[in-house]
Amino acid sequence: MARILAIDYGKKRTGLAVTDPLQIIANGLTTVETPALEAFLTDYVSREEVERIIVGKSLQNDGSDSENMKRVTPFVNRLRKIFPSIPVELYDERFTSVLAHKAMLEGGLRKKARQNKALVDEISACIILQSYMQSCRIRQV
Repeated sequence: MARILAIDYGKKRTGLAVTDPLQIIANGLTTVETPALEAFLTDYVSREEVERIIVGKSLQNDGSDSENMKRVTPFVNRLRKIFPSIPVELYDERFTSVLAHKAMLEGGLRKKARQNKALVDEISACIILQSYMQSCRIRQV
C-alpha cells in the first residue's frame, strides 16, 4: 500500500502529515514554508509512494468558505496538475488548530513549545489525516 499525505495549507506555513505505508497510523511529517511547498511535495512524492493527498478545507463555523479558501482552491488545482495520477481531496479542517493546542496542552508541552506555530500546523495536519482515516473506516462499516 501507499501513504496518504495530509496538508494543512497556510498563507506562510503549511503543516504536513502522512500515514505509514499500511495506512494504520497518522504521523506528523514536517512544516514547510508555503512558497517552498510545491518543490517539497514533488521531492517527497518522488521518494515515497503516495496514494492520495488530503488538503484541509478551510471553513467558517457556519460551513461557508473561510478567507484561506481563496488560496487553498488554486493550490489544490495546481496539485491536480502536478500529480495527475494522485487523487486530491478536500476535507473539513474546522477546529483542527484548537484541537492541536489542546493535544499539546494535554501532552504536557510547555508554554514555549505550544507557541511554536510550525508545530501547531504539523499537528493540525495530523488531526486532519486522523479524521479523514476515521471517516473512511466508518464508511466501510
